[in-house]
Amino acid sequence: MDFRDDRRDSAKRVVRGEVCIHAVVSGMVQGVGYRYFTVTTALKLGLTGWVRNLMNGDVELEAQGSRGDVAVLISRMKLGPKWSEVSYVVVDEIDPMPAETNFRVRGY
Repeated sequence: MDFRDDRRDSAKRVVRGEVCIHAVVSGMVQGVGYRYFTVTTALKLGLTGWVRNLMNGDVELEAQGSRGDVAVLISRMKLGPKWSEVSYVVVDEIDPMPAETNFRVRGY
């Protein structure tokens, strides 16, 4: 693998205004369709990444796409699906993941 190509691809994403976030959502977010809600929302926004349940009851995700679309996802994550009760969402911006091509559910 040529790492220079990865850096160039990351630079293109930054120029296009793409960002990647890591987030942890706390509250009543497991067993209420939160992962499905996140996947469907992210796919509608054209984002890539993943979401998974954590052993402590939180939900973790990474999402990548345009800054505006990622901001929309974050605002919707704070609301969650109908049966969830989101206490808080911690979001950090991370380096883009050039290999991501879809948004999916991951295991623990």
